[in-house]
Amino acid sequence: MPNQDISSYLKEPRLVARKFLARPQHEGVGAVVRRSIGRFELKNFDPFLVLDEFSVTAPAGFPDHPHRGFETVTYMLQGAITHEDFEGRKGTIEAGDLQWMTAGRGIVHSEMPAAQGTQKGLQLWINLSSKHKMIEPRYQEMLSKDIAETMIDGIKVRVIAGEAFGIKSPIYTRTPTMYLDFSLKPGAHLQQLIPKSWNAFVYILEGEGVFGNQKSQPVTSHHILLLGSGDGLEAWNKSSKVLRFILVGGEPLGEPVVQFGPFVMNTQEEIDQTIDDFENYTNGFEKARHWRSETSLSLDY
Repeated sequence: MPNQDISSYLKEPRLVARKFLARPQHEGVGAVVRRSIGRFELKNFDPFLVLDEFSVTAPAGFPDHPHRGFETVTYMLQGAITHEDFEGRKGTIEAGDLQWMTAGRGIVHSEMPAAQGTQKGLQLWINLSSKHKMIEPRYQEMLSKDIAETMIDGIKVRVIAGEAFGIKSPIYTRTPTMYLDFSLKPGAHLQQLIPKSWNAFVYILEGEGVFGNQKSQPVTSHHILLLGSGDGLEAWNKSSKVLRFILVGGEPLGEPVVQFGPFVMNTQEEIDQTIDDFENYTNGFEKARHWRSETSLSLDY
């Protein structure tokens, strides 16, 4: 499509309200994650609960574990991860692939390396509203070749969810969400609309960029930038190398969040019930009683 000047639409570019460097920490069994949302400085950013940039080499990984009350979005950057769950679903997510899993009332699954070397990717947890927390689990998966992408004026975008540059993702977001993977060549300048009522953030994967105001200091990889109010993001690549980052936005739920590890509900009573359901294999966790992933059966942790 021809480039269109959206500057007339971007009346109030969002400035960077807060910035954090995501430092490595251990998670799962032997895996390393850089957690930006879900850490002590930033417990959540409605509707987002966790953002991890993970790095895992076999035999490390994320063996059998449960979820309830939210969605996990896994986007692979390098290597491959094999996913199994107690419903019998099994598959491999390779570099550039996407898995959008709605845990709903309950899932027990594993995520383990499927290739030699180091596997890298992003996992985002998106909260579900109270009316959707106990829905049946579902999956949306897309191979890298099927993710919509385009390049305009030195800017490449992969549209994981939402819309950019006139192309839309087919992914259904129960909590309204945009998830865009941008790569800017040196000298490129981006303007991207974001619904004004949404919360939004940038997470930098490679290179360095200037965000919000072109007089701002450049920000480097592994930083998360929480964006303030406004109608869109403005970003510049003033360096000599490619800048790659994700832009994620979502409609806030405005509901109480009570989290106990992999369970996210609205009240402590609901968390207590969830723990009881999981321990007693009831109310969505029935199949967990006799299930173990193939990987966990072959490894002694």
